Amino acid sequence: MLLAFLLVASALLPGAKAGITVYSVPNQVVFATTSLSGSASAPAYTGVAAYNPTTLIPPPVPTPAVPSTFNIQLNTGGTPGASIEQSGDFIGFSVEMSVSNQVLGKNSTHIQVPFLNLLGNIVQRAGSVRVRVGGNSQESATLVDASKIPDGRILQKNLTGVTGTTQTPPLEFSDDLLYMMSNISSLVNVKWFLGIPWFVTKPFDLAIVGAAERILGDKVIGYQASNEPDLYIAHGHRPLPGASSYGPFDYFGEFSDLLTQLAASGLDPTGRAASLLIGPSVADATWTPEMVFDTGYVDAYSANLAWLSVEKYPTDNCAAAFNTGAPIIDPQSVFQDFLNHTAHTSLLAPYLNSTAFAQSKNKKMLMFETNSASCGGFGGISDAFGAALWGLDYALQMAHSNFSGAMFHVGGQNVFYNPFTSPPTNQSSFHQWTIGPIYYSALVMAEAMGATNHTQVLDLQANNNNEFTPAYAIYESGKPARVALFNYITDSTGKSDVTAVISVADATGAGGATPTQVRVKYLQATSVAQKGSYTWAGQTFGGNFASDGRLTGTEDIKTVDCDATAKTCSVKVPAPGFALVFLGGDDALTENKGAPSQTYSTTALTKTVNTATINPSVLATSNGHGGVGDPLRFSNNQLGSTSHGSVNTGMKTTPAMSLIVGCASLVGAALVAIR
Repeated sequence: MLLAFLLVASALLPGAKAGITVYSVPNQVVFATTSLSGSASAPAYTGVAAYNPTTLIPPPVPTPAVPSTFNIQLNTGGTPGASIEQSGDFIGFSVEMSVSNQVLGKNSTHIQVPFLNLLGNIVQRAGSVRVRVGGNSQESATLVDASKIPDGRILQKNLTGVTGTTQTPPLEFSDDLLYMMSNISSLVNVKWFLGIPWFVTKPFDLAIVGAAERILGDKVIGYQASNEPDLYIAHGHRPLPGASSYGPFDYFGEFSDLLTQLAASGLDPTGRAASLLIGPSVADATWTPEMVFDTGYVDAYSANLAWLSVEKYPTDNCAAAFNTGAPIIDPQSVFQDFLNHTAHTSLLAPYLNSTAFAQSKNKKMLMFETNSASCGGFGGISDAFGAALWGLDYALQMAHSNFSGAMFHVGGQNVFYNPFTSPPTNQSSFHQWTIGPIYYSALVMAEAMGATNHTQVLDLQANNNNEFTPAYAIYESGKPARVALFNYITDSTGKSDVTAVISVADATGAGGATPTQVRVKYLQATSVAQKGSYTWAGQTFGGNFASDGRLTGTEDIKTVDCDATAKTCSVKVPAPGFALVFLGGDDALTENKGAPSQTYSTTALTKTVNTATINPSVLATSNGHGGVGDPLRFSNNQLGSTSHGSVNTGMKTTPAMSLIVGCASLVGAALVAIR
């Protein structure tokens, strides 16, 4: 509340100009002060990466100019070149295990309401959502009794034992993390991936498998068997004592050891967990997937491998993030690399053999962890509108390339690429969540794919395969249902807007299947460099610290009447922007819906003593992070309190009874909902 108080106080001083200095400790903004003067230069930002205001300059308009009009001809009789059938939950989220207490909730009785809403948005469109809890920090995570972790927390980190380029700390966690995941699944249709620790193999620590099978059961759909084993040597985790090297055949042997130990452990009495393994999850650093496949890995462990997997980031920002000694990349110099379609086709081309191999073995291939750049992404790129277009194009290209899913990674406060970020702990009583551009990618992808699980995706190589204006056709049961149109260019003059002229051929090859009208939803911003407040069909999650996970504003779906004579539908795409075209009227908007719309509001205060309050309308305008149209903030029946001590933070709940916490209001209190 100090920040709010100082800002309100400064607003009461006429003629004063306020400069803000932000003070921080690693991974957390602590407080800010204001200095009053007649004039002042803009202070340098010294806070955490997640809220860095640095804005880049959009790349110039391409020369020669991109053709402004192009034709798209779709066919109803078959889909040559289209992908395998895809599910609506194609894009999920990979939550680094070490920050799961920031993202999912404090413990099983205190779940983040904004997180529920964000997942609920995906489920509404796709029917379900996949979430992985793992990453580098899973590899040495140890399940301990809850009594060993103080203050009702679910995990604690050993910050003196960090390892690897990303300085990952060893973790201890309690089974309350798994109870929290179970409670989340009782509210939202979440399917979970977990990881088995792999740094120590003699013996493996299999406690997480036994606990997850007992607590989560069939809500777990996969257990990762190693995370980026091809980086183990580089990160100092191999060779193991007594060995002189480590390669794909060594990993093959460790996989066998895992199965032997799991069978003897008694932790998997039904054998279910042993049939849900995920591998090899190579990062394509020193091993290719084929190097692992050539060991006979898939044939030998076919009964155990539910998924094949790789992990890939297009580049990294490790030199800047962790002072590795390598040359530091200037984000401005690589901004254009994230704003063209060719980058995706080039990135995924090496995996086309692997996805074809997976199909030949009746397996599904996952891009198990990815985002714009490893080691946290780039400021001004990963957190700008261009990343929303990049992530959506990347997702559709993965679907076209016959991956069966991908997971956008979620880190802590110190990264740029988060799909969503909870506020720092010391600000959670008056700030809400920050929704990043990659979440918009996931949301729109869910809507593009729908919930039928019979969706096929085709890269149309549109506009003479122009890299700035890619387009995809999306088929349902072999029939064209939607068209995805991109424009990566930033041009406020309107001269770089493009128009796709769409027609749908009938069985004779003519355009007789073209609808009389189409409905269009737009993903928009003024520039690829814009930070926050993007709109999807006129609705937004706002800027930093502005969202409880629900879209705000009035939905705006455009109707485009088609040319009955030419049998074409002309859809304009602004520069920059994305358009999802529904081939038909209102029925086309609703026929592929997932679950009914359901959001979670907060209903009770937990911070009820020793708190200062201020009129929310004053605070909303004074701190610059307020907004209108949010019933959570201004509805009188949402503002109240419970008795001191009414929330038992140590209580484990069952999936049928969940106590949920969310950062929620501008009145200085964390709120709780009871279901």
